[in-house]
Amino acid sequence: MCFLVLSSREEKQKKKKEKKERKEKKEKEKQEKRERKEKKQKEKEEKEKEKKATEEAPKEITVIDPAGNTYYHWLFVITIPVMYNWTLIIARACFEELQTDYIIFWFIMDFVSDLIYVADMIFRTRTGYLEQGLLVKDEQKLRERYLKSFQFKLDMVSMVPTDVLYSFLGLKYPEIRLNKLLRFNRMLEFFQRTETRTNYPNALRISNLVMYIVIIIHWNACLYYSFSKAIGFGADRFVYPDPADPEFGRLVRKYAYSMYWSTLTLTTIGETPPPVENSEYFFVVTDFLVGVLIFATIVGNVGSMITNMNAARADFQARIDAIKQYMSFRKVTKDLEKRVIKWFDFLWTNKKAVDEREVLKFLPDKLRAEIAINVHLDTLKKVRIFADCEAGLLVELVLKLQPQVYSPGDYICKKGDIGREMYIIKEGKLAVVADDGIKQFVVLSDGSYFGEISILAIKGSKAGNRRTANIRSIGYSDLFCLSKDDLMEALTEYPDAKALLEEKGRQILMKDGLLDLEVAAQGPDPKEMEEKVERMTSTLDVLQTRYARLLAEQEATHSKLKHRVARLEKKLVPRSEAPLPPTP
Repeated sequence: MCFLVLSSREEKQKKKKEKKERKEKKEKEKQEKRERKEKKQKEKEEKEKEKKATEEAPKEITVIDPAGNTYYHWLFVITIPVMYNWTLIIARACFEELQTDYIIFWFIMDFVSDLIYVADMIFRTRTGYLEQGLLVKDEQKLRERYLKSFQFKLDMVSMVPTDVLYSFLGLKYPEIRLNKLLRFNRMLEFFQRTETRTNYPNALRISNLVMYIVIIIHWNACLYYSFSKAIGFGADRFVYPDPADPEFGRLVRKYAYSMYWSTLTLTTIGETPPPVENSEYFFVVTDFLVGVLIFATIVGNVGSMITNMNAARADFQARIDAIKQYMSFRKVTKDLEKRVIKWFDFLWTNKKAVDEREVLKFLPDKLRAEIAINVHLDTLKKVRIFADCEAGLLVELVLKLQPQVYSPGDYICKKGDIGREMYIIKEGKLAVVADDGIKQFVVLSDGSYFGEISILAIKGSKAGNRRTANIRSIGYSDLFCLSKDDLMEALTEYPDAKALLEEKGRQILMKDGLLDLEVAAQGPDPKEMEEKVERMTSTLDVLQTRYARLLAEQEATHSKLKHRVARLEKKLVPRSEAPLPPTP
């Protein structure tokens, strides 16, 4: 019996365990299903987010750079229909023969100009702009920027299809297209861009001024003809004569007569028939006022342009006049005075009177360095000691090269002079001459150089820092000069390059037999050490004085702040110490 009871208990326990295991399995399966569903949902959400991100991501398109050539060429294209509308719409409106005789041609030209206007609006939506220094390529941003601009409103007004009014008013009224004149700012932008690009800005300014004056005279001529038409042709001597007369009936004569009258009136340089009626008086007075403004504009603009064109010559002539006055005051010999004047003439005729540093000082350092490298780096690399130097040192030296021009017979250096600079021949010929200055030993030409060893001050050099030859200019010579101080200033930042240059200089002196090896092996010169110590002491003194000034300024500001804080504490009374309000 006991055994049966035990076996029944064990079976019950087994069943319970099996039930628990089943439940656990079911729960695990349910959890796994839930996890799978959650994973699927997460994957779906991630995919949807990716889709949204891809849809919402800005679409980058090919953008036209407003500083590029494509934009500039398009400005030229859009300027043509703008000029066409500004000159011919008013002429077609005033001279009826011009409109009616060539009606098909004008319709074709109007259609082409309208197409270019539409293309310009599309072009504007593809024109980039800078945002944080980068060109924006987002299509939506470019479109929104253009749509919100005032220019879009002008463009839309200019694209209103006013040609539909031809069907109501007739084909004799081209003035319905006056809204096309609102694109004039594209023409102005083209002229401004051309002025910055051209090498002859003054000539362009004068031509633009003349063009504006001609357009104003043209409009005034058209208005004069239409005014005469309104009063009546040939009604009096002021208006245009009767076109029934064959002499005044041709279209060319009508336009030429009107332009002649308009030019005389606006420039106020000729006599025109006096007005008769009151309306004619008002018309002439208005024309005279406009003419006065035009004349003042012409005189002012042309005067400023001429002064700008001659500014460099005036400055150069002022320098010559000052030196002439000085030489006459100091009673300089006539031969020397002639040499000075010839030197100035050579500078001006060969366009070498411009100071490079003054011209390039407005550029940033990087651009100035690039221009100097482009102009002078090849010349500097010809010098043996600079052939294998660091690029940074060469850039520093290129910026320190100073152009110098010598006249025929001038001595660049004489034997025994202290060498404080080296020279590189850019153009011209120099001769190494004897002490008499006549006998020539060697002729140096373009690309040659001399004086490079003396500016290094190499210890043990038998020549020291003295010149060993007389060098004289045969004709006019254009040289580059590099001073010792500029070289040493540049070498302070490049100690390895300095050691390399000194080693190259020693090798050159050894080849030429101009190096004293015993002196060179003695080590540093005590005089040089003393000079270095003196420089260090002087710099320390300067630093101490600056530090003392800073301390004094800091103490003064500290005392001022204390005084201000004390004032504020007196003015601001705490609420706890404030008197209580009286009780009723």
